[in-house]
Amino acid sequence: MPSTTAELLDLLDLEDLDLDLFRGRQPHTTWQRTFGGQVLAQALVASARTTPERTAHSMHALFLHAGRTDLPMIFDVERIRDGRTFSTRRVNARQYGRTIFTAEVSFKNREDGPEHSDPMPDYLPGPENCPTLAQALEQMLGRPTPTVKEWDALDVRLASSGPQRPDPNHATHLSLWVRTTASLPDDRVVQRAILAYISDISLMAGAVMPHLGSVPPGMVVNPASLDHAMWFHRTAEADRWMLYDQVSPSASGLLGFSMGRLMQDGKLIASCCQEGVMRLVDAKDLDASVTFPLGRSE
Repeated sequence: MPSTTAELLDLLDLEDLDLDLFRGRQPHTTWQRTFGGQVLAQALVASARTTPERTAHSMHALFLHAGRTDLPMIFDVERIRDGRTFSTRRVNARQYGRTIFTAEVSFKNREDGPEHSDPMPDYLPGPENCPTLAQALEQMLGRPTPTVKEWDALDVRLASSGPQRPDPNHATHLSLWVRTTASLPDDRVVQRAILAYISDISLMAGAVMPHLGSVPPGMVVNPASLDHAMWFHRTAEADRWMLYDQVSPSASGLLGFSMGRLMQDGKLIASCCQEGVMRLVDAKDLDASVTFPLGRSE
């Protein structure tokens, strides 16, 4: 995973191979599967390259197979529709001839109109008063978590979780403060791609956390993302603090469902939801990338 914001930006600088065909590089990582947020972000950049005059407002994606971290990823963009206001693109990500991910992205002209927004929660401490993700996980797990280093391009603070949830209607309410560790260019495509990257870091955690206490000894929950949907409501600056507020309304049949809201300056900037599989596996058989239910691709 990128250890600096500069490395994260390098991941988003796709190579043009042919018309509507792009190649994305892989970062150095200890994980055995490609991080789903990386694929979301790179796919968004690829589709945006084919409609530079419009801005992405929604993305609906399926993770079909686990991505390999030792192979680059090819992004093939299909121009589904170009209307007077909207454009639709389908993006297929391939490795070694196999489609591992597919998404449809909708783009829109910039227009003004009526506005409203849910307010930001006012009961959470500010980021300066919250522990870092590494500190919070060490306290929860009783040991350091080396794989948190994979998130060094982001500054992530745990605002609330578990028993601190303010909404009794949800089994889990997980809130994070998050931003990149360095400044970003004033580029709407880059900013939204990084929002997509961030959106996958913890959504599955909300579905898994209520059940960690009931896992049999020697077993662990092995979560993996299956699909992901995202809507971009407003322009954001991902190098400034954003609140990532998440809940999980349901888990059944080994499938967990979570919803998240990214908020900045008192307004909702993006919404997302995700479903993933939550299998129980023997801890001895689990690869080293899974020490906490963060986003992965199945």
